Order: sequence, then structure tokens, then C-alpha cells
Amino acid sequence: MNIPQTSFPRVVIIGGGFAGLAAAKGLEEQEIQVVLIDKHNYHTFQPLLYQVATGGLEPDSIAFPLRKRFNDVENFYFRLAEVVKIHPDKNIVETTIGDLDYDELIIATGSTTNFFGNTNIQKFAMEMKSVPQSLNIRSLILENFEEALLTSNIDERNALMNFVIVGGGPTGVELAGALAEMKKAILPKDYPDLDIRQMQINLIQSSDCLLKGMSSKASEKAEDFLIGLGVNVWKNLRVLDYDGKTVTTNGEDNFRAETVIWAAGVKGQMIDGLQQDCVIERAARIKVNEFNQVESYTNIYAVGDVACMSSEKNPYGHPMMAQPAIQQGKLVAKNIISKFSNKKQKEFVYNDKGSMATIGRNKAVVDLPKWKFQGVFAWFVWMFVHLFSLIGFRNKAIVFLNWVYNYIRFDRETRLIIRPYKKKNKEINF
Repeated sequence: MNIPQTSFPRVVIIGGGFAGLAAAKGLEEQEIQVVLIDKHNYHTFQPLLYQVATGGLEPDSIAFPLRKRFNDVENFYFRLAEVVKIHPDKNIVETTIGDLDYDELIIATGSTTNFFGNTNIQKFAMEMKSVPQSLNIRSLILENFEEALLTSNIDERNALMNFVIVGGGPTGVELAGALAEMKKAILPKDYPDLDIRQMQINLIQSSDCLLKGMSSKASEKAEDFLIGLGVNVWKNLRVLDYDGKTVTTNGEDNFRAETVIWAAGVKGQMIDGLQQDCVIERAARIKVNEFNQVESYTNIYAVGDVACMSSEKNPYGHPMMAQPAIQQGKLVAKNIISKFSNKKQKEFVYNDKGSMATIGRNKAVVDLPKWKFQGVFAWFVWMFVHLFSLIGFRNKAIVFLNWVYNYIRFDRETRLIIRPYKKKNKEINF
């Protein structure tokens, strides 16, 4: 891997997401050699992936080069690779470009889509956890309408214009709202020879409320917003199967749809090599103590979505969201510095700063610890928080200008099929 040997201790970080980036930033300007390994050379701002999928933003406006962030940092090294296995007995990580030894290891691999063992859904449904997956969704949405123009079969045309989103969390709610706005203001102009009124957006939630984990007021208001936008909200309905054509549920309602977007669950992105009793198989998360140390190991930490810090208050661990990941990454960096200085490490205490979701233009819900509000003001708060959470001035500026333009013109300029997506259930030629 061509990492120079040094007298400084080496900290290896696996993953450049919110947690890994926070940990790397926390170790800057220290007498520590930091090696960050990721399969992508950029950090993705995942909360805005749905806007890439619906043509609101270009992917490079929510991604930032990892090397650029640490250009001027001494003793920092980035390697583009995938970690295949950890060898804790040898303090070595095995990667696709070679092996690397470590003194301290931070696992920040994040999460991946959880299909709960349903292989058909995994095969035919769309995921939205990365930039390439979001671009696939964008291409498929537009390809469906292009194909709907060419068919004279009404059932086939309706299936192409029928979108099913499974999962009523923030991702599902925000995506459904964005699609509804496309249906209202954009698609009728692009496809005047199609009856866009026949387009159906179905949001399916297995429980009795949307945005589970937020307040009941936020859940009810989000549902009202979606219904007002023309989204079909299905609660207490569970998707059992999808064969690429028909969505089968546990109720009387089945859906014929060419596009199913799965936003119903996530699980940790695991790496082989840890002892089996350190892993919670159901959620594929790693058990950690109050210092984010992996159980049974003193020099291996797990942070973010892949880590599960159980307690009486949080028996299933902290929510798999950006804030816990960032806070854990920062504290682990401080604790590693303290450890090298023979100082006492601090326990992790999650500071819940609140939750929010946007449903569309002038529509959002915000739950802060002491204040809950919905509507236009919540929408501006949502935009402000997300805008200033982006990395890099260029990204902030581009996203801000895009949002201003989209608001004034009620348009989404990046409706581009840059890379055609080939469906698994049939061939598409463009």
C-alpha cells in the first residue's frame, strides 16, 4: 500500500462517511499517522441523495473529494480500496490492494440496505444508499416515461407510470414528496403527449404511522402534506414480494409497477474477522461499550451506523443517523489521543439535536428537543441545516443556487439520462 513507516502510532479508519470523516478530522495535527480507507474517493452527503434521484441536484454537489479535505494535513494518507477482512490477532487489515498493520482501528463502514432476506425484492427493487444508486433511480424514472410514450398497451403504460416506495421513514417520505412535485409541475411539460394524471405514487409503511421516531404531530402533518400532493399513503401494509412486475403485500392490495424503491430498512456494513459474539446478526451491527470499543478488543473501535451501543435507554443502540455518527467519530478521536497520552477516556453520551424531514416546497416537519413545528418555517430550517452541513464552499454555493432556481422556476434542470439503467427483468435499448 506504500504507507511509509513512522515512529508515530498508526490509526486506520475504514470508511469515509460521517463517522469516519469526523474521526479523521479529530486526529488532525497530532503526532499520529492516520490512514483512511474507502471504496470511493469522496464523501457522500446522504440526506440529499433523494434530490439527485429526482433531478434536483447533480451528484457532484453532494459529494466531496476525501483527498482534498486533507490536502494540507501531515501524516494523513488515503487509499482507494475495499477492506476484505480484519485480523485482530495480528493487528492487520486485509484489503483489495494489500495488507496494512495498525495500532488502533476505527470501523466506520456505515450501513447498507436491509431487504430482510427477501431475494426477489433485493433483485428487482431499487436502492438509494449511494450516488451511483441515486443516478440509477433518476435514469429509470425518466426511462419509464420515455418507454410509456412508445407503448399502446394501457396496462403496461400505467405500470411504467406507477411508482412504489416501500418505507415511511425520512427517505421514503422525502422521495415521495419530490416525485409528487415532479408530477405536478415538471412531467406534464416534458411529456405533453402523456396523461401524467395517471401517474401513481404509492408510499407503503408497515406500521400505523409515518416517520416513526418523530413526534405524532410530525407524523400526522407529513401524511397530510403527502396526501395533499397526491401521494397514496398505505399504512399497516407490508410488502411480501416483488417479481419485477407485481408488488405482493399481506393485504388485499397488490400493485403492478415497473419501479419499486426500497427504503424500508438498513443494516450495518459488516467486515469479516471479528469474533461472532461481537456482532448482532439481526441488524448486522457491532457491539461496542460506552467508549465505542468493540467488545473483546481494546484497540478496535466501531462508530456510526455499524456500531450498536446498547443501554437501558437505548436497548437497540443509537439511531442510524448522521448526528450519532458524527458525535461518536469526534469522541473516539479524542479518546485515542487521550489513550496515547495516558489520560482517561470519556464515555459517549448522545446529544440528540432533533430530527427533521422535508415533504416538498414549503413543507417540512422539525422536531427539536424543546420545540416542534411544521410548514414553511420548518422548511427553511431544514434547508439551512442541510446547506451548512455540506462540506466545501463550492458545494454549498451550488446547492443554494439550485434551490433558489428551483424555487423560483419550479423546475429541476438535471433530468438527464447520463447513464441508462438496464432493468433486470427486461432489456432496454436507447
